[in-house]
Amino acid sequence: MKIRYSILIVVLAAVSAVILYALLTPPELPDMAVSALGSETLRARVVEIIEEGDIVLGDVTQRYQVARVELLEGAYQGIVMEMDYGKRQVLSNAVYLEPGDAILVTVGSRPDGLLTVYFVDFVRAIPLFWLTAIFALAILLISRWKGFRSLLSMAFSLMVIVGFIIPRILSGEEPLRVSIFGSIILLGVTLYLTYGWNLKTHTAVVSMALVLLITGTLAALFVAFTKLTGSGDENALFLLQMLDTQINLRGLLLGGMIIGALGVLDDLVTTQASAVFELHRANPSLGFRGLFNSAMRIGEDHVAATVNTLVLAYAGASLPMLLMFTLGRGDYGYLVNFEFVAEEIVRTLVGSLGLVSAVPLTTAIAILFALRVDPAGAWGQVLGPQGGGEPRGHIH
Repeated sequence: MKIRYSILIVVLAAVSAVILYALLTPPELPDMAVSALGSETLRARVVEIIEEGDIVLGDVTQRYQVARVELLEGAYQGIVMEMDYGKRQVLSNAVYLEPGDAILVTVGSRPDGLLTVYFVDFVRAIPLFWLTAIFALAILLISRWKGFRSLLSMAFSLMVIVGFIIPRILSGEEPLRVSIFGSIILLGVTLYLTYGWNLKTHTAVVSMALVLLITGTLAALFVAFTKLTGSGDENALFLLQMLDTQINLRGLLLGGMIIGALGVLDDLVTTQASAVFELHRANPSLGFRGLFNSAMRIGEDHVAATVNTLVLAYAGASLPMLLMFTLGRGDYGYLVNFEFVAEEIVRTLVGSLGLVSAVPLTTAIAILFALRVDPAGAWGQVLGPQGGGEPRGHIH
């Protein structure tokens, strides 16, 4: 039986790959109205530090450096130039250049024709690679085969976001519709890859599709009710200036709310579905009402924990906004009217409402599967076993 379901998962993954290939056919992207940073940025290496000292910029006294850097790519590859660091701009940290550092620079021409080089950022690809490798190794050591499937699910999630959702939004398609459709594809495939072909996974997929629609509807209603335009994020405004095409900023805000709730929603729904099937396995005599009441008592704890997690996650990402609240000297009734503040409030509360609706909805769907599908019957042979067991986590 396990071999049959394993083959089914492999077939599902193959079919999903074909569908994904069709979906990921890149749409025609708009031209940029201004040059992007990456098109003018080159990799370079710090050869030596030739000067260091202190400089006063405004009211700030900070350390500056002058370094020789070797350009590693582009038309100027191999050229060694002098570059100052911290001499013209206030540094927000105490990270300084050292010989051998890999950095990103831009090269420009002065009116007299001489070349100048400007520091952009540090190259962080190698540290990030090692962090990713340690993360993957830890997952494989702890979760083994299920961990490997979770890593595949994470890779698929990134492919959907980078290869499907983002290009279609950039090409001018409606962000909310693209985000919901992409999220349903993402969750459907990743859940089956992680948890297998069973009733628990079917329950999670159906429940999350419905909850995404509910969350999207709530988001659309309250974004309209609060008259949000999507311009509260300066990155969205910068994106609008860079592109020749128009992007629906309100739809982009709604799509971000949908995708932002996915991770917590996944954990909540799969855990709640597992609880229902475990309760049914422990006491098959329980009817719908008994199972529902017992599962909802478990679900209350799930809601309390996940809503708090969601609030803390948004608070961590919006720490500068919280600092702005503090600067308001208690005049919060005035500050909440600003769009960048109201966006975060609506995002947090709408996401939390979606999580709250997921618990009773998932519980009811799981009970219907548990009571109506006979594992030994025809539908049981098609839909698979109940699944269950405490989920070990689904990686995004």
